[in-house]
Amino acid sequence: MVSENGGHLAPSLGVVELTIALLRCYDVNADNIVWDVGHQSYAYKILTDRLENFRTLRKFKGISGFIKPGESPYDVCISGHTSTSISNALGIAAGNRIQGRESRTVAVIGDGAMSGGMAFEALNNLGTLKKNIIVILNDNEMSINHNVGAFSGYLSGTLTGDFVMKMKKDIQNIFEDAPLGDKFLSFAKKVESSVISFFTPGSFFEDLGIKYIGPVNGHKIKDIEKAISNGLLQDGPVLIHVATVKGKGYKHAEESPDAFHGVSPFDVNTGKPAKKTHGENWTDVFGRKITEMAGRDERVTAVTAAMKDGTGLRGFSERFPGRFFDVGIAEQHGVTFCAGLATSGMKPYFAVYSTFLQRAFDQIIHDVAISKLPVTFCIDRAGLVGADGSTHHGAFDISYMRLIPNIAVMLPKDGRELEEMLDMTLDFRFPAAIRYPRGYAAEFPDIPREPVVFGCPEVVKSGGDVVIISAGHIFDEAYKLCAMLFEAGVKASLINLRFLKPLERRALTDELAAGKLAVVMEDGAVKGGAGEEIQSIVMEEGLNIPVMKFGLPDGFVEHGSVDELRGLVGLDALSVFGKVMKAL
Repeated sequence: MVSENGGHLAPSLGVVELTIALLRCYDVNADNIVWDVGHQSYAYKILTDRLENFRTLRKFKGISGFIKPGESPYDVCISGHTSTSISNALGIAAGNRIQGRESRTVAVIGDGAMSGGMAFEALNNLGTLKKNIIVILNDNEMSINHNVGAFSGYLSGTLTGDFVMKMKKDIQNIFEDAPLGDKFLSFAKKVESSVISFFTPGSFFEDLGIKYIGPVNGHKIKDIEKAISNGLLQDGPVLIHVATVKGKGYKHAEESPDAFHGVSPFDVNTGKPAKKTHGENWTDVFGRKITEMAGRDERVTAVTAAMKDGTGLRGFSERFPGRFFDVGIAEQHGVTFCAGLATSGMKPYFAVYSTFLQRAFDQIIHDVAISKLPVTFCIDRAGLVGADGSTHHGAFDISYMRLIPNIAVMLPKDGRELEEMLDMTLDFRFPAAIRYPRGYAAEFPDIPREPVVFGCPEVVKSGGDVVIISAGHIFDEAYKLCAMLFEAGVKASLINLRFLKPLERRALTDELAAGKLAVVMEDGAVKGGAGEEIQSIVMEEGLNIPVMKFGLPDGFVEHGSVDELRGLVGLDALSVFGKVMKAL
């Protein structure tokens, strides 16, 4: 189904046996299985209650590609972003304890997610609260060596098995009240810890107060079941280290796990994409341009948060490895790391998905904006992203960037403007944000090319009764709307905003003063968005013109194709046309 609908293939293939073991050891009607990042949950969806509907995966009104509580009673916590599972599981376990519930809780987290600071914050708290939960660390970067793995499994089983646990408790009871018993027990614990740390990588977790079991072969169901059974015997938190192969069982995914992490529809037999794009996409434009800029300016550095391919930086990393930094799934650190680079005199470009940058909101303000450091935020996946749904739609970046002082907010309508804006930032002595969407970078060959001037909008068409103002890549719909109004006999102006901060008002207010109705279109939240900025300008300038705002509603938009979702929220040209004609 992933080959037909697209989705996250390699992560889910890697946890098939783990999923089966979890469902054999836990009662999903009573216990809590908390997944970290739902892109490893496809087998779980099939084996719980979504087998019959799995063909609708990532389709409009169909099954989500992530864990979604509203979709199934077996989906415990929302998991579109990473590093959240341990925190969620710990909170659930604490709440169940308070309410006297007997349900058990397990968190499944990947090794990549462990690079996120939130996961370590949760581990630290877990070791302190001592709740009886199991954390399964799905490690798909570690190769499974048969000899070491077998011995480690034997060692972990020996140290945590039923008989040994009973013996340890008996010995503890005997020596607790005996002379020098406390010193003997302390020595015994040190010996056990030393043995574990010598043969396994678990000493870090043991030092936090979390019992470590593993590594366990993640493709042997019985081995995983035994480890979970031993973990359930422990008093306190347990981490089970499971080694898996990403893409297991599908040759192309095993050989290229990164390429098959998240995929568009493809041919199952060859692994090749099902269809080729008809032009350059926004991410490719960015990747090509930033690499070219680095070739002529040694200050240019590129930073990503574990999304080298997703943000188009592979080429940059290969050509300029010394100026490329992957900080892991750690957006907060990434922003402040960029602040440090800028402080040292470099020109850092942080390529990051819109919804992932939300995690670093305070760092943007505190570490970058207050000091006016020249960090450029290259905000990919802005606006509606399609099948990834509510956790990934870049709905809020305009709103949260608009309210921060000292930052230039830039909204290119096409790939050429993106390139010009990137060039412009080389001379900036302050922060900037450039937002652009997923997918094909539209071209408008019949529109005369006007150079991008900092802070100035582009007046594409002037002198209309209806003043259409487009904020960024939604220009393709605004352009269609202008043509539809013309065919209906309505004169329309068309303005490509280009900048939200700063914004030179003169050309904009001239059009607004001569018009009868302003229509603002943006692929972002209406609340706090570009439409509200235009409304403020109208009020401040004393203009007598009503403003109609079209954008994403005050809610969370589901998954589906971008065209379907634009129609759903009334952001397509046809929907806007109907409302404008009614208003006129």
